[in-house]
Amino acid sequence: MIIAIDGPAASGKGTLGKRLAHHYGYRHLDTGVIYRAVAKALLDIGADLTDEARAVAMALELDPEKFGDPVLKTQKVGEAASVVSAIPTVRAALVNFQRQFAEGPPGAVLDGRDIGTVICPNADVKIFVVADPKVRARRRTLEARARGEDADEALVLADILKRDERDQNRATAPLKAAADAHLLDNSHLDIEGGVRAAIDIIEAVRAGRQRV
Repeated sequence: MIIAIDGPAASGKGTLGKRLAHHYGYRHLDTGVIYRAVAKALLDIGADLTDEARAVAMALELDPEKFGDPVLKTQKVGEAASVVSAIPTVRAALVNFQRQFAEGPPGAVLDGRDIGTVICPNADVKIFVVADPKVRARRRTLEARARGEDADEALVLADILKRDERDQNRATAPLKAAADAHLLDNSHLDIEGGVRAAIDIIEAVRAGRQRV
């Protein structure tokens, strides 16, 4: 089974995917980390984030062993990743990596912003996660401060709104819900509530029932 998790509610989404993968005994891939890794590689060498040739080269040389680097979670890298992910050739270079991961046994949970629409359009279950931008900003600010970063909530909110607009309006793989995706609004849910709601959706699909 392939479970695709998309949506603008980035804060907590990776954790949701990881928890679902653990629950079902599947493998998990936070695809946002892939773009963050490419962005960090460009930042490390002082390259222009819009340098298409270098960005593609970095995408083709990714080392999955480095996906756990905590630096990838910083706001600076996140902002850079949003720029890099808008480059069509970079997205194309990473498609096969993601699809191969998704197709491996025993099953996979992938979360990102184009999984159900582009990477795995035939995913068994598609969940589109949303939340109020102010709630997302608050969550992300608290996460950043927990890592020891000096995060300004107003600036975090501005970055969220800017990124959402860029991703929704990019020419390649824009952020949008797949026609058969199930909406999950976690504005007022903690991670436990979000996991339970997602499991309910998945089990309803597996049982062949229509979610009301």
